[in-house]
Amino acid sequence: MTPPRTPQIPVVVLAGFLGSGKTTLLNHLLRNRAGTRIGVIVNDFGAIEIDAMTVSGQVGSTVSLGNGCLCCAVDASELDTFLETLTRPSARLDVIVIEASGLAEPQELVRMLLASDNPHILYGGLVEVVDAAEFDGTRQRHPELDRHLAVADLVVLNKTDRVGEAERERLRATVAELSGPAAVISAVHGRIDPELLFDPALRPDHEEMAGQLSFEDLLRQEGCDGHGHEGCDGHGHGDHLHAAYESVDFTSDVPMDPRRFMAFLDSRPEGLYRVKGFADFGAGDRDNTYALHAVGRFLRFVPRPWVRGEQRLTQLVMIGAGIDADALLAGLAACRADDAAPDESADAAAVERAMWGVLRYVQQEADSVDVREEADPVDAQQEAAAEA
Repeated sequence: MTPPRTPQIPVVVLAGFLGSGKTTLLNHLLRNRAGTRIGVIVNDFGAIEIDAMTVSGQVGSTVSLGNGCLCCAVDASELDTFLETLTRPSARLDVIVIEASGLAEPQELVRMLLASDNPHILYGGLVEVVDAAEFDGTRQRHPELDRHLAVADLVVLNKTDRVGEAERERLRATVAELSGPAAVISAVHGRIDPELLFDPALRPDHEEMAGQLSFEDLLRQEGCDGHGHEGCDGHGHGDHLHAAYESVDFTSDVPMDPRRFMAFLDSRPEGLYRVKGFADFGAGDRDNTYALHAVGRFLRFVPRPWVRGEQRLTQLVMIGAGIDADALLAGLAACRADDAAPDESADAAAVERAMWGVLRYVQQEADSVDVREEADPVDAQQEAAAEA
């Protein structure tokens, strides 16, 4: 039986050139965290404003944001040290966001995360923020923007209220071409739904339950009117953040065929940013269900023993922009194993071989599995860009 694994905290890299709106987006996430405890690592040395607090060159320090979240200002060489600090059980964080310097090479931060020996972290994706109003000028000043877009898992085309509809469509097409299979969403003032990046907890900490009702609680309960007043992020009925993306649920009480399922994941369509949930491989592994974490081109499985009496289901949630829900559901339905009862005399070696494609994405104790190690055309694109 597989022993319980240490819970892992997703680490999201937030990148973009100066003025693109990274900090605005980060502040939006902090205000709309819905009980999620966020660790923030700021890879910069300047004066960085996060909500009402300013971190001024506090390199080598950790600052509490007063809402259960933490902020660090670090140099890239210190990244592992601060990840170790933020992933301690005492920090009780749910997600970590690294806001890269406006002049940083995001693929270097991604490479550091994927090469990290920290068993408590899980790659949560590279989010590239692009200023729609200044895109052409930024691209001329920083031609490396094309390379950054090529390795992004999610692109936020920000400040779209500052350009006309025809220009928005042109920019979206250009960005989509440069970013390949990455999901591309439009935003104003960095307002994206946190569910794109992490799962809002919607559960106040025990010690906070008897505390004073916060402004965040009021917004969540009453709903903002979307008119853009102070503190409002358009999260109410007037400006639904989830309109920028689609979420598709899939459930099956028939086990998944591991070969078909891996073929589906290897060919997942452009715009599909996150896949999360649990997969039942039936005869492939009768002892475990497999937690699935896919973001962009990154994929990992984590086996977990079935609980006695637990219903054996495959349950997945797929999140992206411009995705075809019907095609996704049909593709997953085709991955189900034959309905006939499994042949107990089936060749055990053949069953084991069928699971090889899954097991290569199970992190070993002393190893880290990265989809960019695969000789796959999509992964090769990101690998080539990262090595450029």
